[in-house]
Amino acid sequence: MKKTILASTILTALAAPALANTAVDTDIEQIKIIGSKTEARNVAGSSAVIDEEQMRIEVPSDINQLMKTIPGIYVREEDGQGLRPNIGIRAATAGRVSKVTLLEDGVMMAPAPYSNPAAYYFPTTFRMSSVEVLKGAPLLRYGPQTTGGVLNLVTTPIPEDFGGQVLTQFGENSSRDIHAHVGGTEGQWGFLLETVQRSSDGFKEIDRSSRDAGFDIEDYVAKLQWTGERQSLLAKVQYSEEVSNETYLGLTDADFAQDENRRYGLSEIDQMDNSHKGYSLNYAFEATDNLTFNILSYYNDYARNWFKLDGGNAYVSAANSGDADALAILQGTQDEAGLNYKNNNRAYESKGIEANAQFALGTHNLEVGVRDHSDEMDRFQPVEIYDQVNGSLVYQAEVMPTGGNNRLEGADAVSFWLTDQWQATEDLNVHFALRYEDVESYRYQFADTAREQLDSTRSNDSDEWLPGVSFTYDVNDNWQVLAGAHKGFSPLGGGAKDFQEPETSNNYEAGVRFNQGSFFAEAIGFYSDFSDTTQQCSIANPCDNGSESGSYVLGESTVAGLELQASNTFELGQFLMPVDLAYTYTKGEISQDNAVTGLMDGDELNDIPQNTFSVRVALDNNKGWVNYVVGKYIDEMCVSVGCNRDNSRFNKTESLFVTDFVSRYEVDNNMAVYFKVENLFDQQKIVARSPHGARPNKPQTASLGVEYTF
Repeated sequence: MKKTILASTILTALAAPALANTAVDTDIEQIKIIGSKTEARNVAGSSAVIDEEQMRIEVPSDINQLMKTIPGIYVREEDGQGLRPNIGIRAATAGRVSKVTLLEDGVMMAPAPYSNPAAYYFPTTFRMSSVEVLKGAPLLRYGPQTTGGVLNLVTTPIPEDFGGQVLTQFGENSSRDIHAHVGGTEGQWGFLLETVQRSSDGFKEIDRSSRDAGFDIEDYVAKLQWTGERQSLLAKVQYSEEVSNETYLGLTDADFAQDENRRYGLSEIDQMDNSHKGYSLNYAFEATDNLTFNILSYYNDYARNWFKLDGGNAYVSAANSGDADALAILQGTQDEAGLNYKNNNRAYESKGIEANAQFALGTHNLEVGVRDHSDEMDRFQPVEIYDQVNGSLVYQAEVMPTGGNNRLEGADAVSFWLTDQWQATEDLNVHFALRYEDVESYRYQFADTAREQLDSTRSNDSDEWLPGVSFTYDVNDNWQVLAGAHKGFSPLGGGAKDFQEPETSNNYEAGVRFNQGSFFAEAIGFYSDFSDTTQQCSIANPCDNGSESGSYVLGESTVAGLELQASNTFELGQFLMPVDLAYTYTKGEISQDNAVTGLMDGDELNDIPQNTFSVRVALDNNKGWVNYVVGKYIDEMCVSVGCNRDNSRFNKTESLFVTDFVSRYEVDNNMAVYFKVENLFDQQKIVARSPHGARPNKPQTASLGVEYTF
């Protein structure tokens, strides 16, 4: 109650001037947290922007492949098609993007950002116009995850004039993608209608089955804006649904070596079925030339049922250890009774309102805001029992859920932030940030399906003040230095117990930038010191203690590294050749022996590759024909903490280098055609072992597209 009263008071105070006045023209879609590539190169913290031009040429359908070209980003693929990304930033581990603040147009997009942040829902990449990544102290403006970075997906904007676009793409494995939108602005009103339709048979073959391993996705967006003299209002509605024949069951190493794209018959009936609804309303008011107010309200509803084999990891682990019976069961040559197939049925709700004021005072640009947020996850997961008989699955019974399969989890949070960009001198820009997070979480676990008897309860209440400071200093017209420090925070989630403390860290970065003409280079070192590294446990990403829910505290750790990037455009006669390079070195490890967990100083952290590298080279004839080659490398990663100590190949992924190729030709001002080959040299490796066995990246896949603009 105290949080609600506090939030209401501050929101009313911030909103009052906006409601009392009318109206200059204001940018209605205040959805970007950085802006352009040029602006990203002057932020008082490391950042990156994948702009509209790169998105248009590469036509990405998999967010993982885009993120691999940004320094400081770690990607662990899972299904090979980008349906459920695992993205980490610096010291924030990759599992389900749960340690990264995920935004779409500035609105939190995780199903339940505080209580259950694992991104089982991820926005469709086709409808994004740009992607922004913000790291360092300035990320304290956003939250709740404030250790590694913020990922903001910027959607198709409302056009100034009436027009639209239809893109159709066809490829191998019966894949079909359509992205269409139409919109415009007339007087004070503007609108956008957009859809993405995707389908594919997938690239895997299921043993003894005619069922494909593909997916069907429908995504719809509508935007309506009104712009007055000094105020504006933007309403956005989004709906999407997905049915994908995806599984948690991977392969044994021996079977992977024979056929990476095989799937065991035990996974034949596995299927994800989900839907997402999102609503947001953004009001902006420019009180004076130096004072602007924003009020944002949002509501997200996500429902999913991932029906799949439960406990498949036990068979894969046993088979990898030489158990012939386990291998025979996986391969369908031996009968097995009592197989559990769980309806991983969950409903999520996330809602909130935030108010923000921006004002200029001399050489200071200040921003102050508050957010009142609540989210909840409802888990009701019946289990169906099947027997494997002669290689086929035979239904036996259903078990209704109790205990861990029948529970409610949620969180209520109030956030406050204050930032100041101070132009101290002509060359020195200082950025101060202060954030406050107050989070109350809870879990109610039920002993009966009617939810009349409680099996157990738990709750947690935590609050943190998170300060940060950073600066840029222009040494001359070409050289700039930057540095910063901030305190990071990651909420524990709905499964936290009352005695647990949230993950906090001290984070530092320092580097230099060089810019001359078309040449840009940047080198930034970073260091994070954790007092209580925390894992978020799930079936997809079990914690190191084996838990598949709740949180697990590892103890003290450090993550240190170096990010390098460079870009230049070379002139080769009539051709232009832009080149972009990115490299990251990272070392993440436990920093103190822990008698409780058994972890030791020097144990490597999971999901953090030591080396990542990307190169993007284009050849543009300045007459509408552009060819792109993108190469991406990622080192092996630990599956669980301390893989360097046991030296087992089953506790590591494999290193991978993949090359993509795109050739695009502008037929005229309205039409373009393109040919794209992903994984040009057909390199497939074990890119993940979680969940439940060895998993490959996508094989060589070709597609042809046509884009028509009107």
